[in-house]
Amino acid sequence: MVGACGKKAPPAAAPPAATPPAAAPLVAPANAGARPLPTRAQPKLRTLKLWLGTEEITAELAVMPDEIYTGMMFRTNLAANAGMLFFLGQPTQPSFWMKNCPLALSAAFIDPAGIILELHDFQPQDTNPVVATALNVQYVLETSRGWFEQHHIGNGTLVRTEHGTFPETFIIRRAPVR
Repeated sequence: MVGACGKKAPPAAAPPAATPPAAAPLVAPANAGARPLPTRAQPKLRTLKLWLGTEEITAELAVMPDEIYTGMMFRTNLAANAGMLFFLGQPTQPSFWMKNCPLALSAAFIDPAGIILELHDFQPQDTNPVVATALNVQYVLETSRGWFEQHHIGNGTLVRTEHGTFPETFIIRRAPVR
């Protein structure tokens, strides 16, 4: 079990690291196993601007295992056009819950290309997991509840970053072999 306002995921098998342009490496989450739950909110994480169609949002990046595990737990507010983007490292079928999360949130489950596959609404403190129906979710974007509906964002919407597409932002750039 991994957190993201409680994120649960199956064990990850040697996930690849990824690096957005001019940023520190992003590391895929490890299986949380039986780790204890966080007891307080994590500090604000580094951010990345995202565009969902023509709508802009600033998302904190949860990329390290502890950042993903803690997610939005214990956070008491979220700005109008803010959210948290969880980088899961490799495509998976994630499960999210709202353990220790007093905020009502919505989440977009996003494929490796940056296409929204599913949208879900979450109730504060709900410990019933919401499991993705898709098997190829690599990112999850949490926002204030209703944000996607208010901005007319639905399944099939392409999410881009200030660096380009998700593959352009989150893939490893390797030098050619000579």
